[in-house]
Amino acid sequence: MAEDYMYTRDGTVDSHNNPANKKKTGKWKACRFILGNECCERLAYYGMSTNLVNYLQIRLNQGNVTASNNVTNWSGTCYITPLIGAFLADAYFGRYWTVAIFSIVYCVGMTLLTMTASVEGLNPSCDENGCDPTKSQVVVCFLALYLIALGTGGIKPCVSSFGADQFDANDEAERKKKSSFFNWFYLSINVGALVASSVLVWIQMNVGWGWGFGIPAVAMFIAIGSFFSGSRLYRFQKPGGSPITRIFQVLVASMRKSHVNVPDDKTLLYETTDAESNIKGRCKLEHSKTLRFFDKAAVEVEGDHVQGLISPWKLCTVTQVEELKSIIRLLPVWASGIIFSTVYSQMSTMFVLQGNTMDQHMGPNFKIPSASLSLFDTLSVIFWTPVYDRIIIRIARKYTGHERGFTQLQRMGIGLVLSIIAMIVAGILEVIRLNYVRRDNYYDLEYIPMSIFWQVPQYFLVGCAEVFTVIGQVEFFYDQAPDAMRSLCSALPLTTVALGNYLSTLLVTIVSNLTTRNGNLGWIPDNMNRGHLDYFYWLLAILSLLNFLVYLWISKWYTYKKFTSRLG
Repeated sequence: MAEDYMYTRDGTVDSHNNPANKKKTGKWKACRFILGNECCERLAYYGMSTNLVNYLQIRLNQGNVTASNNVTNWSGTCYITPLIGAFLADAYFGRYWTVAIFSIVYCVGMTLLTMTASVEGLNPSCDENGCDPTKSQVVVCFLALYLIALGTGGIKPCVSSFGADQFDANDEAERKKKSSFFNWFYLSINVGALVASSVLVWIQMNVGWGWGFGIPAVAMFIAIGSFFSGSRLYRFQKPGGSPITRIFQVLVASMRKSHVNVPDDKTLLYETTDAESNIKGRCKLEHSKTLRFFDKAAVEVEGDHVQGLISPWKLCTVTQVEELKSIIRLLPVWASGIIFSTVYSQMSTMFVLQGNTMDQHMGPNFKIPSASLSLFDTLSVIFWTPVYDRIIIRIARKYTGHERGFTQLQRMGIGLVLSIIAMIVAGILEVIRLNYVRRDNYYDLEYIPMSIFWQVPQYFLVGCAEVFTVIGQVEFFYDQAPDAMRSLCSALPLTTVALGNYLSTLLVTIVSNLTTRNGNLGWIPDNMNRGHLDYFYWLLAILSLLNFLVYLWISKWYTYKKFTSRLG
């Protein structure tokens, strides 16, 4: 019996395909390589993407609109391609090999981008009048960018899930450490982002683009080295086959049996007799009473058995049905993150426009760019992550009795409230700023005598909201995902980032069209001193409040995943 507890009970294996030994594999000794990989990869990504719009304007001679749209399209692709990487990881390659393969694609893209900025023939010729890129140089540059988008798509949904795989969910002590892992994982992201948005941006603008892109490329190679260095310590989950196929099997089987009644006794529904599910190395899921229509797929009728064999397109196991139910239950929670991502996207748009009108001096000689205030968001995350992990959880645990302090849904809800407060604070600051303008007739003044550092609280609040909502999302979607769909479900919160940006663009377009009728300047004119950016912040605050109220209803309705058996 003691020998059984030497090995993990969640189906993981070691690098030699043997059951993973608890003492020799996984936990923090393996995770330090994964965290190192993520920190360097994020440094590479943000080091290249933060200032990309300036590169397209300066070196590829693109206008503001063209460069901005190209960056938006590319960024959106970076948050859609995780669905590809996640599917391949769950269905065929496993998380380790998916990260390894797409990291190589990533490095090829980073190397090629560096070459377009430094190698003669690939980099555009420039003089005092600007740069004159050829069509082939532009094509090579965008080829590099979209190789990076593909590479990061394969990595994003898999690294966090692979790190969580290093902790056995069936071991209480390791399960607590898994929750802590997600906090430190997000911290490592922001450490990389901090270096990228400060040091690397300065290098790009003051030393050169070759060095500015070369350093992130080197960082990506270091990320690969860190990842492979821990191979012998890792625990591996085997791929479980195509999750898309299993979902469609349940849909087809339930539609075929739409006329069949579901028995009240759940034990009459079809399930394998083994300890594990029909997906090798995965736990069985307990039947839930919601979404009963899909239970029809697990009702045995005459014709399901042909020559002793069962067609999964006619009869599915309870676990397979519960996989589909789990995905459907996750979707409303996923959708509630879109408005949050819209609020988050204001840091790179409206917060910057607001800061552009304020006094940006820090001392008599140094002037801080308004976009650089996003550093305070990163610093907020770096501050609040260990505070949450070491202090807030312990205090909350005394009152809630929950091992994680808060449930995952409670944690995300707190972040949504903080995002509402952040919009209110931003709106109040804009009201005060516009009062300065009206009182002293500063309508046509480029910079009003009001320090840009009054924006720090709104950045700090958004960072705090991230610690609760974004980390909560990563943990929630991993934990509540079916065992064989964890990479795919980990990709879902990433897609809200793309959709949040698109929604922000849509809102700005609608507001601009409606408020500029009859010759009015509108809420967001070129001269912000004559506009009403505060109204836009109030709109986002109201939408966020409505989103939170819907989220409360979703949380009350949500049923957490339950196992009917544990491996081992």
